[in-house]
Amino acid sequence: MSDDSRPSPPLPRTAAVIPAAGRGVRLGPGAPKALRTLGGTPMLVHAVRAMAASRSVSLVVVVAPSDGAPEVKALLDANALPDRTDFLVVPGGETRQESVRLGLDALPPGIGIVLVHDAARPLVPVDTVDAVIEAVRDGAPAVVPALPLADTVKEVEPRPYGEPEPVVATPERARLRAVQTPQGFDHDTLVRAHAGVTVDGEGATDCAGLVERMGEPVVLVPGHEEAFKVTRPLDLVLAEAVLARRRANDGY
Repeated sequence: MSDDSRPSPPLPRTAAVIPAAGRGVRLGPGAPKALRTLGGTPMLVHAVRAMAASRSVSLVVVVAPSDGAPEVKALLDANALPDRTDFLVVPGGETRQESVRLGLDALPPGIGIVLVHDAARPLVPVDTVDAVIEAVRDGAPAVVPALPLADTVKEVEPRPYGEPEPVVATPERARLRAVQTPQGFDHDTLVRAHAGVTVDGEGATDCAGLVERMGEPVVLVPGHEEAFKVTRPLDLVLAEAVLARRRANDGY
């Protein structure tokens, strides 16, 4: 007869890494994209709060511009963040991939699950964060929230911007998904991916892609429409509208 009175093993600790070292040129000149305000609060602070909203997340590591770590730390210190979550700011690298690796290097021992989240996705709901964590706990080495595509997609032969581009193929839309963040990973799998997979040029913009290149499985869980990326001025208008509705309905 089995002994059902034995305590369950403790759940692995979860940390979130938020690379926020980019300039965000598509939003135009001014402050780095992550420091642009949304509802009067920098997007980065919203993104940090979104990760800390999950009771499973015990640490959030923000990877700041290489010369801006003190400014980012002061920014986080000046804004109310959940007491149960620890926060750490480290300087980043030249590419997103390098910044994520520096964030991984800063993690303390005992972290079993790592979330990598875009600072420019400030409004991801906590249910999406928890769904990603749960899927990693269930054994997936890499988990990505994603949504079906609303638009037909064309594969093209690239041309300089503004020039007509020949269509090469029309992928079957039902088999395509638009990926979001946070992406979740078994800690050791993500560390091996960053150590063993080299990407030229600007580096990897998608950590799950590094895991794929190692031959490890990546699974998708349902994303959320409000987890969109704020990249262009119109996205910022939409994010302000979503935030206003949340504050009216939930006091967010």
